[in-house]
Amino acid sequence: MKLLIATGGTGGHIYPAIALADAAKQRYKDIEILFVGNEDRMEAKEVPAHGYAFIGLKASGLTGNPYKKVKAIAQMANAYRKAKSIIEDFQPDIAIGFGGYVSAPVMLAAHKKKIKTIIHEQNSVVGLSNKVVAKYMDAIVICYEKCFEEFGKEKTFLLGNPRATNAAHALLDEQYYQSLQLSSQKPLILVVMGSLGSTSINEIMKDALPKVSSDYEILFVTGKNNYEQMKKQIHVSHVHVVDYVRQLDIMKKVDLIICRAGATTAAEITALGVPSILIPSPYVAHNHQYYNASELVDKKAALMIEEKDLNAESLNKNIEKIMKYPEMRKQMKQAALELGKPNASNDILDLCDKLRR
Repeated sequence: MKLLIATGGTGGHIYPAIALADAAKQRYKDIEILFVGNEDRMEAKEVPAHGYAFIGLKASGLTGNPYKKVKAIAQMANAYRKAKSIIEDFQPDIAIGFGGYVSAPVMLAAHKKKIKTIIHEQNSVVGLSNKVVAKYMDAIVICYEKCFEEFGKEKTFLLGNPRATNAAHALLDEQYYQSLQLSSQKPLILVVMGSLGSTSINEIMKDALPKVSSDYEILFVTGKNNYEQMKKQIHVSHVHVVDYVRQLDIMKKVDLIICRAGATTAAEITALGVPSILIPSPYVAHNHQYYNASELVDKKAALMIEEKDLNAESLNKNIEKIMKYPEMRKQMKQAALELGKPNASNDILDLCDKLRR
């Protein structure tokens, strides 16, 4: 089997694609996998670092002044021509697009070459690239019911995010957990705003977390850029400040996570059934993290605090609302698990097999 994967731009597009590739490698002994993405974005480093063949194209989004938009259209046309050539050479059995503007010309080229095609939408708000190509695709995979409104139900499948499968299979690394010097006698609250952290959130947490009850152990992940400053300014024994954490290695011990509402994060916490307080980033396209969070809140799997409303009082109020009542945590865990798609990778590969047949 030959699998072509188009993805790019951000980790939210790239890491689910890599997760699916990893699952495909385990499932098919004779598989060949080729990634196509932007030549100058993070996928150009991340994909080869995970051991996969990668070809880069030049593409950019339709944003900015008229000159930039005309330039972007010209780049897309050139990317489309190059993608057709790549597909002719590789001859994939199936092509899967995980979003980012570079995936649009690749997936259109695959359709033109009569290759079976699937697009994967990670968020509750459909990205522009997937909107553009959807009608030409053989199948569409989504993670939120809301996306049926955009795509319809005829060829759309609610199968989830491959990162959920990674999370569901993750085991507790007891040795790593012990190295963090956390008390096993207290409930654990994990505070993390992505691998890079968030300067604006860290400034609020600096004042808010020391006021949280010492009945709980708090692991505060600042990101590398803010670590030294936060470490110097937080001096309470129940708040442990680190710059980075191998999140999936300790999630089995986490009683509550306070985090952003990106697609990967939502997939992981629902697969594991971890109660959450979501603080969606207001700085993302179409405010999609707010809508991701809303889906979990509506199903009673999470609480949400918008960043504009975040302060010591609102944080404490929501923490106590969850942590003081074990029955509420139990209900949130069950609601999250019902939303989770731990078999996402295998279900998507089953769909690939069905299309190939």
